Amino acid sequence: MAVIVLPRSLVALFPGADRRVMMEGRSVRELIDGLDVRWPGMRDRLCDPGPVIREYINVFVDGESADLSSAVADQTVVQVLLAVAGG
Repeated sequence: MAVIVLPRSLVALFPGADRRVMMEGRSVRELIDGLDVRWPGMRDRLCDPGPVIREYINVFVDGESADLSSAVADQTVVQVLLAVAGG
């Protein structure tokens, strides 16, 4: 199982969601699909139509920048971070 670490601001939108989630999946896309099954609407917060990861969402698999097709294995740590924008 992979460990998914979610940002507090995202978890706050989904009652019962945890910051650290254990989930089965072979890709980032499968993990996000699994999150959406547990907490409907989460995929829409993380992905744009296409689907692609939203512009201001960053996903890292074991510390490396990732996209939806990035592979995930057992014991993988997937971090979802919100980018900071402004000027």
